[in-house]
Amino acid sequence: MPEKKFILVIDQGTTRTKAVIYDKRAKVISRSYREVACYYPQPGWVEHNPQEIWNSCLACIKETIQKSRIEKDDISAIAITNQRETVLVWDRASGEPIGNAIVWQCRRTASFCNDLKRRGWEDFIREKTGLLLDAYFSASKIRWILDNLPEIRRKAEKGEVICGTIDSWLIWKLTGGKIHLTDYTNASRTMLFNIHKLTWDSELLELFKIPASMLPSVK
Repeated sequence: MPEKKFILVIDQGTTRTKAVIYDKRAKVISRSYREVACYYPQPGWVEHNPQEIWNSCLACIKETIQKSRIEKDDISAIAITNQRETVLVWDRASGEPIGNAIVWQCRRTASFCNDLKRRGWEDFIREKTGLLLDAYFSASKIRWILDNLPEIRRKAEKGEVICGTIDSWLIWKLTGGKIHLTDYTNASRTMLFNIHKLTWDSELLELFKIPASMLPSVK
């Protein structure tokens, strides 16, 4: 069997999605990009449409492969880099996103985080995660979705909905819903990941009232 010599890299950012194909010497063979829209439903709120993100990835992948003039079977691996704190929830059975993704820039949970600070949780969270207690990170965004979108908490407690950062969403879509996964770098930006034990932290999940069944495996 001929050696597969190419790697496809997806870079999913806040304003655009890019795809690049590299050969085994790290030379760029082809690249493409698509713009990604941000939505601002209220002052301080920032969202993405998850389906638009997925469509931008598909378009970039197809165009980059066409430009490269290689066969898709010649690609040995797909790598993903992404905006890390942005998070979304989707239906486990259908794979349909539930609402928009909440972007890392969004400040809708600032008052919730400030309340946790007033109650003395800041050092506790920082010791476990290495992060400042702030709306920037994913935990309070997931909590907001659970508290504010109809029926989502009930469905989450029954294991019917799952969540993840953008890498998890793309992996889920690329594998046809077979794999719910993230890596340590993305997990460590959620404010739910214990950086000493390298696992989701049960005490943080309890604090934010997020069911563990919603979260991806970490590798």
